[in-house]
Amino acid sequence: MKILGIIPARYASTRFPGKPLVDIAGKSMIQRVYEQAKKCSSLTEVIVATDDERIFDHVNQFGGLATITSDQHQSGTDRCAEVASNYREYQAIINIQGDEPFIDPQQITKVANCFIDTYTQIATLIKKINTIEELYNPNSPKVIVNKKVEAIYFSRSALPHVRGHETADWLKHFTYYKHIGIYGYRADILQQLTQLPVSLLEKAESLEQLRWIENGYRIKVAETELETQAIDTPDDLIKLVKNL
Repeated sequence: MKILGIIPARYASTRFPGKPLVDIAGKSMIQRVYEQAKKCSSLTEVIVATDDERIFDHVNQFGGLATITSDQHQSGTDRCAEVASNYREYQAIINIQGDEPFIDPQQITKVANCFIDTYTQIATLIKKINTIEELYNPNSPKVIVNKKVEAIYFSRSALPHVRGHETADWLKHFTYYKHIGIYGYRADILQQLTQLPVSLLEKAESLEQLRWIENGYRIKVAETELETQAIDTPDDLIKLVKNL
């Protein structure tokens, strides 16, 4: 199977403008993400999808592959779909977050391996929650998984509710998982997803993947023990650099 890794990269981030081009120990963030993705043998090719000429030129300068996309996209999924529509020879697409400079190639491989099962439409990663802080952090979406190892719901709340036990003890009585935000899509499914209107569940939780579930699409999950640091703000970058 030919799998295309796409790294969406916007310059105009609200919380951190110019984020893809910030320097991290001598290399830009987008270069580090690109180089990590290229280490994944499951990917046939890797391409940066951007709406900004500065990012496009920079990727070309360090020898990477990039393409210019529309500046009207509302999500990385939409940006990936535009690129994928021009690369019809790929059967699956993996959307790699452009703000995780030290993403482990093993994580990408786990998502790619989900497509060995021809029944898989969409794939993503989950990680076991081990602390109360994680469980009740609304910025860390939780995932409920069925017997087929598919996500049946994502929530910013701690779900399910463990009746008869104090909330501080829920981790002792149920295994909770958090969502690790990397997605894979069967190529034809990706194009279908971009045609779906925003759903009520998506609006309520502000989680795009609920739109897909609400419309009957299946999301295969693979469990990982790895988690890489995402850079959302300048403060995140300062913390990351201190630990290098």
